Amino acid sequence: MSDPKPRLVCCIGDVHGFHTKLQNLWSNLESTIPSSDFATALVIFLGDYCDRGPDTNKVLDFFIALPSRYPRQKHVFIAGNHDFAFAGFLRVLPPPPDGSEFREGWKEFEDNEEREGWFKGEGYEGMHLQGRRWAGSMKGFNKAKGTEYQGSVYKAGPTFESYGVPLGSADLVKAVPDDHKKFLADMVWVHEEDDVCVEIEGETKHCKLIAVHAGLEEDKDVKQQLEFLKARDTRVPKIEALSGRKDVWNIPEELKKTPTIIVSGHHGKLHIEGLRLIIDEGNGKAENPVAAILLPSMKIVRDTDVLAN
Repeated sequence: MSDPKPRLVCCIGDVHGFHTKLQNLWSNLESTIPSSDFATALVIFLGDYCDRGPDTNKVLDFFIALPSRYPRQKHVFIAGNHDFAFAGFLRVLPPPPDGSEFREGWKEFEDNEEREGWFKGEGYEGMHLQGRRWAGSMKGFNKAKGTEYQGSVYKAGPTFESYGVPLGSADLVKAVPDDHKKFLADMVWVHEEDDVCVEIEGETKHCKLIAVHAGLEEDKDVKQQLEFLKARDTRVPKIEALSGRKDVWNIPEELKKTPTIIVSGHHGKLHIEGLRLIIDEGNGKAENPVAAILLPSMKIVRDTDVLAN
């Protein structure tokens, strides 16, 4: 007997408030994938649904409607660092498990408070550090881009505006509907699959898959990292698996003993190296495509693809 056909897995990179791009990408996926496979696909969204683009509210509406539109699909919504910060501002993050207060996490980064213009409006006292940074207003000159900083370090202004309020307004808490708050409260920080197939060099491999927004730290025990992420431990003011860069780029050595795919967004590029998949071709820029990768084929689908009828 031949092996059963592997389930299609679709991993979608950072959307960043671009609703039209998301719609176009979804249409292209539906056109590219055989209908029977698409109907039962595992669809993993890799985080960063808000900020930069103009329509965060419509993006979340799209996500919330998916289970009723495609009831046989499985949908996984990974928290990105932007989404985590949005949830922090709305105060829908899980509380620290040890009963401590979020303000204890401010201390480590308090030297940045004035420059980053942390939010000090209504409700800030009970807010996670990243929520305060998200709604803040940066001051000074951005040497990397050669311009004055404009708005939040997260570029959250368009998210506020998509709900009809200006950047930094405490009224956002009232403006965001309850189903959007629930979506943000329910996001997972990591997702694991025990058996996902991938085609590499003409061979189909059975692998474990770990989906996490930025990646796993190379120099820390993987089991402990996964336990921390599954617990959604909000005591930590900056979560490397959601916001790290070089330290989470590669697959930790201990995961190379058994084939393990690590799929992420976050890094502002499309990078495929063996089983390390980074799917963020859009980088939150209007001129760039939003991309997805299909497994097992490793095919890349973009919102900009022009498909034959």
